[in-house]
Amino acid sequence: MRPLESVDVRPTEERWKPRAFREGTDPDPRFTLANERTFLAWIRTALGIIAAAVGLEAFAADVIDSAVRTVIACGLLIFAAGLALVALLRWIGVERAMRTARPLPLPWTAFLVAVLLAVAGIGLTVAIVV
Repeated sequence: MRPLESVDVRPTEERWKPRAFREGTDPDPRFTLANERTFLAWIRTALGIIAAAVGLEAFAADVIDSAVRTVIACGLLIFAAGLALVALLRWIGVERAMRTARPLPLPWTAFLVAVLLAVAGIGLTVAIVV
């Protein structure tokens, strides 16, 4: 047990704030919660892509060749992992911008998702037709 004088008595919000959130001022909670909802939407999208990869590998054996199916499924899994990471970085970037009254970062993640899903759709179409 630690001696009483070594216990951190600062308020919880100061003690547990990541370094990125210690600068600037707290934005309106509605904006912070909206940023969090957007982050969670990106995470749900990543989970959906993971489910699609698992479903492709589990149920498309009769339709798509094994090697092609595995490559596409692995590509989707890597894409989902990258999307989750990018969602976290975007959440931090938007939160930091709101706290310091800077412009919000450009939503390049949406462009990336659209392009990669289009490529995956074309790849699946080619794999099914061939």
